[in-house]
Amino acid sequence: MNYRKVTAIFRIELLEKVEHKLQDLGVRGLSVSKVKGYGEYADFYAKDWLTNHARIELFTKERDAEAIAKAIMDAASLDMEGDGIVAILPVEKLYRIRTKTEVSNEG
Repeated sequence: MNYRKVTAIFRIELLEKVEHKLQDLGVRGLSVSKVKGYGEYADFYAKDWLTNHARIELFTKERDAEAIAKAIMDAASLDMEGDGIVAILPVEKLYRIRTKTEVSNEG
């Protein structure tokens, strides 16, 4: 199986821009979550230091993962601390719940 999972965490105010960039790239499906946390940047004025971010997760063919990661970075970058992160992870197996079958490299 040659699939990858792309996960990105970035400034929530740039979510719409990132979504449009991925749609323009032809990404066929993704999940979006609102998350809180801190890393390179922490909100020291907040009691818990946490900042609001968006998280996008998607599964894609290996050959498309780098282009998707680059598109996310282009759309989500303000060139500031706290812009976020993108991770590309290998996928061992991917199943479609409806059919209970493994997603093939063609699908």
